[in-house]
Amino acid sequence: MNSVITQRFIKCHNTLKEENRVRSSRQFALSLEYLPQSLSEILKGRRDVTIELLRKSVEVYQINPVYIFTGDGPMFMTEEDHKNFRVLTIVTNAQSDERIVHVPVQAQAGYASELTDPTFVQDLPTYTLPDYKYKSGTHRSFDVEGDSMEPTLFEGDKVICSYLEPTLWETALKDNFVYVIVTRGDVLVKRIENRLKTEKQLILISDNNYYKPYGVSLGDIREIWYVRAKISPFLPSPQNIQKLLREELSEMRKTINNQSEVIGNLKVLIQNL
Repeated sequence: MNSVITQRFIKCHNTLKEENRVRSSRQFALSLEYLPQSLSEILKGRRDVTIELLRKSVEVYQINPVYIFTGDGPMFMTEEDHKNFRVLTIVTNAQSDERIVHVPVQAQAGYASELTDPTFVQDLPTYTLPDYKYKSGTHRSFDVEGDSMEPTLFEGDKVICSYLEPTLWETALKDNFVYVIVTRGDVLVKRIENRLKTEKQLILISDNNYYKPYGVSLGDIREIWYVRAKISPFLPSPQNIQKLLREELSEMRKTINNQSEVIGNLKVLIQNL
């Protein structure tokens, strides 16, 4: 017996044929660069649909992935829905457990790009955490760049985030909470003010008052991740910092005294000459 997801996929295939959007199952398979014989096995219930076949079906025929995976919503997306749709790539281990993908600063421009593909994400570093809350759902971590979120977050910190479905953006995004906003050209860590319902935009707010709030339109947003935790470099205790400062000041005094002595000797030498 094939899975519920495969059954929904077959319904989408049959609807495309009934509406004459494809002439035959063979044409449907070839348009997705898939073997017609393998598609026939799926349609007969002998095997389940693959993730790659689903991904191509979404791209080519605008099949609604929300319908495929949950049964909710229309079977196909509109042109506007499809234009803003982005397939989220995940990475799993041999036991099919999802791993946390880390996006370092050097990779963030490529990650935000329109051209990001599954291979790009799969080549990023991945890891797991023991906390149970990271065992369900999709999580990702990002390097913090710059000083716009100081004193909450510093450059070099890493934020661990959970994925927020686009269908939940309007209602689930909370004012003054910190999120990672992936736009069409950048990865931003900011507090937000949710104006999606009224103005179709988010207001991005920095904790550093030097940076002024600004808006980003809904059409420019690719992904949103809720920041759940941070990883910060370990810093010495205040006592150790004070000791290090005292040692550095002592070394500076010695250097200045040595330089003063050299200058004094030079003056004497010049006078003698």
